[in-house]
Amino acid sequence: MTASGGQVLETSFALMDGVKLSFKGNKGADLGVDYKAGGLYATGVLDVKELSKLSTSACIGLSSGVKLGGDLAYSLASGKSGVTGFNAGASYSTGPIFAALTTSNKMSAMNIGLVYTVSPELTLASSTTHSSEKMCTVAGIGGLYKAPFGTIKAKMTGDAILSASLIKDLVPKVTVTASGSASVKDFSTFKYGIGISM
Repeated sequence: MTASGGQVLETSFALMDGVKLSFKGNKGADLGVDYKAGGLYATGVLDVKELSKLSTSACIGLSSGVKLGGDLAYSLASGKSGVTGFNAGASYSTGPIFAALTTSNKMSAMNIGLVYTVSPELTLASSTTHSSEKMCTVAGIGGLYKAPFGTIKAKMTGDAILSASLIKDLVPKVTVTASGSASVKDFSTFKYGIGISM
């Protein structure tokens, strides 16, 4: 049952080694299949209620630390059949460096994510988007520092919004997070919050 009172049916079972079938019914009805063999993982989902859409994805991990993947959506609707979406991605990890490149909007934009682990306590990261419409959009540049008194996270966006948070474990399974954000151009936009999770 969902928060709004609706009902959801989800079930799955292993058909054979490496193959899993699943069904999810809510407003629609989706039949899925997952396939895993070695470094290959592939999925397929068919809308069996309307028979209007087929989605598939695949990802393969290579021994060199490279992962390659892609997804494709195909409309089966009468008069509108054809490919409605497709994208690809790749990532590479070695030592303290992780880099990922993904596409969006039918490969019209490219997203680049970089992570560098400077030390066990300090990690730096960036996320940018590149397209023919705009050479570079900075989604964020930031870092994480594991201080003796808690974990500090900070990020600056391309719109000059600075965000920071402090995460502290008070006792086992009880965490307090204090956060704040503001435009560096106008500190009157400062917003803050505090949260507790148990």
